[in-house]
Amino acid sequence: MISSRSTSAASGSSAFLAGIEQSTMHAILGAAEFRWIQATHAITTGGSPATHLLLLQSGRARYCHLTKRGELVLLAQLVPGDVIGLMTLLKTPSAYMATAEAVSDCELLVWNRDCIRHFLSRYPQLNENGLRIAFGYLRNYIERHVALVTETAVERLAKTLLKLGQQSGEIHPDGVVIRATNDELSALADISRFTASRALSDWVRTGTISKGRGRILLHAPEALMVD
Repeated sequence: MISSRSTSAASGSSAFLAGIEQSTMHAILGAAEFRWIQATHAITTGGSPATHLLLLQSGRARYCHLTKRGELVLLAQLVPGDVIGLMTLLKTPSAYMATAEAVSDCELLVWNRDCIRHFLSRYPQLNENGLRIAFGYLRNYIERHVALVTETAVERLAKTLLKLGQQSGEIHPDGVVIRATNDELSALADISRFTASRALSDWVRTGTISKGRGRILLHAPEALMVD
């Protein structure tokens, strides 16, 4: 259900709105509608017409791709401040490139294509911000491909944990809390679930991490750093 809703701090810190004056930001955010998506439900569907741009206000989501054989490939995790549906910024109507799925209950701000393109025509900074975000995704995929060729499975998993800690980690008296399952970690590190579980168990034994259900407490990030 869509209704009006006040914005959160995640909106103001979003890379999509970087460099936008406060009064302009209020106008852009004020034109958005509020949407609540339940955990495990699709936010957008890959291949469908890109009709809306969405900004994640709270909760966790992920980009994924469903193969012809029904396998779900995890592409990226999404945290508050991230935007979904950059294809709506293009002049020519296009389709969503991937499926965005809610991992937990999510609150989002939503603009239809005509509305967001109206703001693009008035504030070119939004175009540049969108392009920077897109290049960021490209850089991440390049880094993943290079790591797949040049690094071991354990090194890739260590880098994945460190990156998640930087992007979305929660500060804890004993370290940094990372919200991710073994399946998510293995997918982002491009390794098997068995290899991920074995490496995580080794780090638990050495006191580098503690594990809970869908939760990892990283005690000693320096122990995971690869030269």
